[in-house]
Amino acid sequence: RPTASTMAEEQACCVVSVSGPPDAPQPPASPWSCSGVVLSRDPGLVLCQGAVFAPFLRDGPDAWAQPHALTPGALRSGLCILVLQPPAGACTPAAPRTPSGSLRQHDAQLLALVPCRTFQKALAQAFSQADQWRFSEEAAEDDLRALHWFAWLRVPGLDTPGGGWTAQASAGSLRKGEGLVACGSPFGALCPDLFLNTLSQGVVSNLAGEENVLVLTDARCLPGTEGGGVFLPSPAGSRLVAVIAASFCWKGAEWVGLTLLCSIAAILRSSAGILDDARVAVPPVPPGQVVAVQAGAGQDLLGWAALVECGATWGSGVLLGPKLLVTCRHVVEARVPLHVTLAPGPGWGATVLAGRVVFTTEELSPFDVAVVALEDSVPGFIPPCPADTFYPGKKCGGGCGLLVWGGASPFAPIFCPPGEEVCVVGFGALGHACGPSVTAGVLSAVVAVAGRPVMLQTTCAVHGGSSGGPLLSTRTGRLLGIVASNTRDTSVGATYPHLNFCIPITILQPPLARYCRTGDLSAFTGLNCTSKGVRAVWRLQRPPGPPSKL
Repeated sequence: RPTASTMAEEQACCVVSVSGPPDAPQPPASPWSCSGVVLSRDPGLVLCQGAVFAPFLRDGPDAWAQPHALTPGALRSGLCILVLQPPAGACTPAAPRTPSGSLRQHDAQLLALVPCRTFQKALAQAFSQADQWRFSEEAAEDDLRALHWFAWLRVPGLDTPGGGWTAQASAGSLRKGEGLVACGSPFGALCPDLFLNTLSQGVVSNLAGEENVLVLTDARCLPGTEGGGVFLPSPAGSRLVAVIAASFCWKGAEWVGLTLLCSIAAILRSSAGILDDARVAVPPVPPGQVVAVQAGAGQDLLGWAALVECGATWGSGVLLGPKLLVTCRHVVEARVPLHVTLAPGPGWGATVLAGRVVFTTEELSPFDVAVVALEDSVPGFIPPCPADTFYPGKKCGGGCGLLVWGGASPFAPIFCPPGEEVCVVGFGALGHACGPSVTAGVLSAVVAVAGRPVMLQTTCAVHGGSSGGPLLSTRTGRLLGIVASNTRDTSVGATYPHLNFCIPITILQPPLARYCRTGDLSAFTGLNCTSKGVRAVWRLQRPPGPPSKL
């Protein structure tokens, strides 16, 4: 049933359709469209992605290289610009939207195409050309050049005296792992009676640039949602915090499955003064409330993840003690000097520590595990608390109730069943440039052999560089396991980030607890001595070969 929050988000968004005059010598095959945000109703103003006007630029793609805003004169004359909105009174608890409802259609005029230079700078810093990032299926250079351009539209049909501006919040207040709601229209003007202003929920996955001008979220968006709004929920009502810049991201041949956003505050700052001729005063964006995303015992969940670099290979790791880290074997197979980079914490910046591998499982072992001893202690470290079991009423044998740093758990047994909300923290996607990313999902399956969980599956988006990172319960903050891999179809080269596999912490905790007590590496022998049933479960692992970056 619609809530007041979702109704506000849907009413603040729209579809923008642009078509050329019928007598144009080479009109586009069909109207171009994208999503948009109604920023003001007094006067009626809509903001959308600038790329929707790309086919109509007089100077073609070269216009995107201009250092300043583009006026309507930069476009071919005679364009038809329409804004589509839900029917009046739709999306209310008493009258939910139905496909038969008639959409409201308004004529619009372009005021200006505005570049957001701080967003452009953040794009260049976060997305290295060497990583072959793409933001559309066509991977056209013109699309990349237009990513930081946004269009202001004047829509007289939206004028509502006293309507004011849509409530906004600064992206500078965002924290990784914080919840977001995206509103856009998949496929733009195609079947808007079905797709107009659909919602998608996710979290802040990563942040970059001045005042977090660039935001990545795992909220799933489709082509056509570009220009749609992304909102920060709050008890006082949702606030617009960003605009969708690109719905798809690829890193080389790997589909990342994250959505690229641009801060609304940065767009408004870039637009200040440009709309003076239209007598539009762009308001400042109030700062949002800073919310640190905490895990179970008050520890910032980012503090348990570390970047592990071993030669040319890199991945993630889980800190389990002041000088103890666990990662995946394939991350450290190079057997060269190993460096561990910690996320910034209270009183210190990013810290790089040397480490040495004290144990790795054999290559034929189904459990892809390595244990690393750090040369120096992590300052102020608070260890994660591991899950006891994945089934109600049961407790895993073999000392699973012990914390990995030794001693009895002060907590009552807590289980994490399939369907539990979880998150992955790792250095995939933008890891090198912007620190760890957070993606959210559910624990989709617990695979057991002889009643013992040996594999976890999740719907979190997992990317190359995430291997070895922690899987955490969103509800309790408990450590559930470590990421081992996502899924790749080698026959077609396709990667599926939302189907991935983790090693349960209940497998690792008994040998780790024994090792912490005794220092005896033979505690890990059992990870190599597994049954046929366990090997069968992990049979989809990659064949032996060169180290992977996953």
